[in-house]
Amino acid sequence: MAVLDTRPPVGVAENALFQPVVDLGSGSVVAVETRVGPSPDGPGPADPAAEDVRRAVEGARALAGQSTRLPLKITVRAETIALGRGVLNRLHQGLHEAGRRPQEVIVCITGGFAPALRGSVSAGVSDLRHAGYLVGFGGLGTTHAPLDVLVEGTPYLVRLDADLARHAASGGRKASLVEALVTVARRLGTHVLAPGVENEEQLLRLHSLGVRLAQGPLLTPPDWRPGRPVKALVPAGGPPRPDASADLGPRVSEYVLPAVTMPDDVSAAQVLEVLSTERSPSSIVLVDERQRPRHTVDRARFLLAFSGAYGHALHARKPAARLADEPRLVPRSVPAIAALRAAGRDEERVYDDLVVTDEIGRCLGIVRVSDLIRGMSR
Repeated sequence: MAVLDTRPPVGVAENALFQPVVDLGSGSVVAVETRVGPSPDGPGPADPAAEDVRRAVEGARALAGQSTRLPLKITVRAETIALGRGVLNRLHQGLHEAGRRPQEVIVCITGGFAPALRGSVSAGVSDLRHAGYLVGFGGLGTTHAPLDVLVEGTPYLVRLDADLARHAASGGRKASLVEALVTVARRLGTHVLAPGVENEEQLLRLHSLGVRLAQGPLLTPPDWRPGRPVKALVPAGGPPRPDASADLGPRVSEYVLPAVTMPDDVSAAQVLEVLSTERSPSSIVLVDERQRPRHTVDRARFLLAFSGAYGHALHARKPAARLADEPRLVPRSVPAIAALRAAGRDEERVYDDLVVTDEIGRCLGIVRVSDLIRGMSR
């Protein structure tokens, strides 16, 4: 096994491509995907797993150089995940050194794997989830991987195969396959990400099928960088509601978006810097060392405190928690209608974001109350 060199190479930022993950419900950027090319020192190490880890870590470093706290999306091959905790520990350590905590990273597992590796892949996915990472699966529709792995892995998102996504508006058999895959994903409470969106017809068709997240040249130019605007195309109407296969309706997990998180002991000035740099976050979740939500910072109220007389002098050096609120927590498994009712119990904070937690209380993401209202009204 090759030893991972965690030193940042020269020109990492120039060697990285950034692509936003755009929420079609609001037109905002909810995460940033990084892609890093081969090592400039040669064709790359003989060990593909070491190359996977190198690219992921360099991508995290490159994004750190862009001064953004939006969640990071990286891609790792299924065969690398199957190698077990040794490789995953190196990945975790490299991301930690790049300033990324697990709940801020979506690890998208891509590529097929032999049936003999199924148990190892499932174990690797389980390890990632236990560490707090959001898990995704890529190449849905063409990759050789059993669909029931999606059930076992409880992914945050699934990424359609790019070619299938391009044919979504064609009306042919591939479009029917896309519709079936999106239906399966929605039944599992998993977001669908459509890459390579090139035109508005394709975007509208994907959204009508229930696709929530998208990437592609229609939304951003190739040289896009974090902090720059995206072409915010919010399709009219909304995705279809799932049929009444369950009396309680859709789960809150269908509406979860990645959260922007920070340690619970950060200063108000540090939070202000993030909110001044990023336009998308409606809130920031302050978490403890175990990734459990301790406070939520509402964007509007926080900035209002700084806009008053002597606001910066009064608050900048103090803990951000002074200007934060108790998080409104909902488990990922609850029905969306129950989450909406919970939001309405506090009249003063009825539109504050809800914080979605996993089975052991860690932050999985946030839900915007406006999304719940739109979803429940259809």
